[in-house]
Amino acid sequence: MINRVLIRIKVVQMLYSYLLTKSEFRIEPAPESATRDRRFAYTVYIDTLLMILRLSGQNTNPQRQTSPLAGHAVHQALSSSKLARALRDDDQIKSIILKKGDQADDMAEATEPVYLSLTDSSIYKNYIKTKNHELADDVRFWAAVLPTVILKNAKFVECARRNPDFSITGMEKGIEMAVNTLESFSDNRYMLRDASKALTASLDKAYELYHALLLLPAEITELRRQRIDNARHKFLATAEDLNPNTRMIDNTVPARIAECDAMTGYLKSNPFSWEGDFDLIQRLLDRIMESKIYQDYMDAPSTDYKTDCEFWRLVMKNIILPSDDLAEVLESKSVYWNDDLEIMGTFVLKTLKRLASTPEGCVELLPKYKDDEDARFGSELFMDAVNNFDEYRSYVEKFINSTSWDPDRMAFMDLVVMVTAIAELLNYPLIPIPVTLNEYIEIANAYSTPRSGQFVNGILYSVINYLHEQGKLKKN
Repeated sequence: MINRVLIRIKVVQMLYSYLLTKSEFRIEPAPESATRDRRFAYTVYIDTLLMILRLSGQNTNPQRQTSPLAGHAVHQALSSSKLARALRDDDQIKSIILKKGDQADDMAEATEPVYLSLTDSSIYKNYIKTKNHELADDVRFWAAVLPTVILKNAKFVECARRNPDFSITGMEKGIEMAVNTLESFSDNRYMLRDASKALTASLDKAYELYHALLLLPAEITELRRQRIDNARHKFLATAEDLNPNTRMIDNTVPARIAECDAMTGYLKSNPFSWEGDFDLIQRLLDRIMESKIYQDYMDAPSTDYKTDCEFWRLVMKNIILPSDDLAEVLESKSVYWNDDLEIMGTFVLKTLKRLASTPEGCVELLPKYKDDEDARFGSELFMDAVNNFDEYRSYVEKFINSTSWDPDRMAFMDLVVMVTAIAELLNYPLIPIPVTLNEYIEIANAYSTPRSGQFVNGILYSVINYLHEQGKLKKN
């Protein structure tokens, strides 16, 4: 019922939100007016963060082509560290590197001596024994290295002493600030947990919308019943008031849906009501009664259960679902529902159509998911994209021609869409490549820029060919 089209949209939305709002690092701002110790502490703080990049094989001087460790085979555990890659990609760190310019070399000569001390330490030897490091492992490693290896390295201290503001207190404070920044990065695991919960909640809300829409016919019918009853009891009731056409309120389809076991069971665990939305119900009823669908139904010589079902299917398709009033109310009830309306609406129409072909009184609602595989698809795809974001991003950036398209100007949503598509391509062998490609092109067209669909198509096509060549993508 919640199909993979909607799940993909939800995953892209949640991944976009998570990546956009998470704070990779809490980089301390430069002190505006400070004591000598505080000024020096900040210098040590920045130099220490840049030292982590150098020790991971990164180049921190934009004027040079190679890193200070170009002559060393930096261990993969360091070069592929999730923490180091995230630090490298942090916009504030990039800005600091550009501003420092040649000053970035002030501590560069300490890189090799520190690296040799690091690789000789027990902390490092224990760290590289584990092949697949989690974020928490990286944080613990570097938080231990800074005070025990870097702070105590003679060459690092010698370079730091060249600063006229040097002090032992400032040195220790700078290292402490760097440790705090690294540990703040690990806080993202809580943001990731919350994002994963939000994904589940958004899919739950989509299923709630399905039930809510199916309850609308009963609410509208009840209001029509009240109007008829009020008209009959008017002081000067007309003949039409006293003898109204009751075909609409005699239609049993709305009540059967609202009272079926599946609906009552769902509402028992997930209470929902249109109570308080009288204006919406009233406007929908008015539009229905003004429509040709209503007139044709009321004027028909006779009706049966099948035509009763068809009446509400047509009303739902042509009047209720396209209603701006409904969209406005849904937006006030849930931040998710306006995006869900189109897809959930198709399943409501499918349900009404199925009712027409089943025996009277037999009402079956659609299950939340088609099967267990679909139930797991969203959370697994989301985590695949999060855990491999840097790798999948590198595939995208590999095929962006910097002479015609600046990677920094690429819409972030485009990147998120492509990373999610790559996660699906590599981790779901039973989903055909054209299906994945078409789905994410559509998402890009709907949620990004006018050029995004074409751009995403071109880049993903190149990525797919590359992954085939590398033997990483087995399906055709």
